[in-house]
Amino acid sequence: MTHAFIVDYRKRSTTAGQEVSIPVTVVEVPPLRVVAARLYARNPYGARVVSEVWATGLAEELSRRIPKHPASPPEALEAFGKAPGDEVRLIVHTQPQLITGTGSKTPNLFEVRVSGDKFDERRAFALEQLGQEVPADRLTKEGEFLDVIGVTKGFGFQGHIQRWGVKLQPRKNSKHRRMIGTLGPHNPSFVTYRIPQAGQQGYHRRTQFNMRVLKIVRDPRADPITPAGGFPHYGEVQSACIVLHGSLPGPAKRLLRFRAPMRSHVTSVEKVDLRYFSTRSKQGA
Repeated sequence: MTHAFIVDYRKRSTTAGQEVSIPVTVVEVPPLRVVAARLYARNPYGARVVSEVWATGLAEELSRRIPKHPASPPEALEAFGKAPGDEVRLIVHTQPQLITGTGSKTPNLFEVRVSGDKFDERRAFALEQLGQEVPADRLTKEGEFLDVIGVTKGFGFQGHIQRWGVKLQPRKNSKHRRMIGTLGPHNPSFVTYRIPQAGQQGYHRRTQFNMRVLKIVRDPRADPITPAGGFPHYGEVQSACIVLHGSLPGPAKRLLRFRAPMRSHVTSVEKVDLRYFSTRSKQGA
């Protein structure tokens, strides 16, 4: 994370239209590579795979995740173009070899739904994307919003006070201070989920809605964005990246997924007036 100066775009804010300092998060977003496409058909028991095709020239790094998959023959591509279905999805994988901030060389493999009105157009689009790269600027533009899905920082098994912030027991308590005073009433005759108790804290999947995209950097060498000395616990940003307003779940280097906003009520989006982006050292250098 770092900070930036922008003209406050929030119309109901007390500083609307004024220059304010805000926290921002830089997320490195190397392009995804499409390796396969799938057609799903819905039935009373759920969705089932109707047809599937795989691209040629799969990356060697993908063998770290799954066994090598042969490319689909022309007959399979022709059958895919005629197969019926209800939903089209692309199987994509990340390219960790393009970034230096993470030490992992194993790509993450997941499915992405293809949206659109007509099924035939979505199926044709999926065939065109086989073996192609999908950059982040095809998902969003500067000034638009995104939903961010990630896993929060994990703190392991924690007690009542640390996990829920409840009040300490008084000094004269005869047993323990760092515990709750009661497990609830006699009725209902079981402990409800509302009672704060010890347990797992953090390492939960969370979704943050409507994160504003302030800037999209396609080439960090032409538009420097890494602070002096690099980002703490990460290093230098060497591939395309997105600058978002605010903080995101999880520590540095953990995978995040972006999607189109589900709860956005914004009809028209204006580009944010970004006045200053801090690249000063975060280590006092």
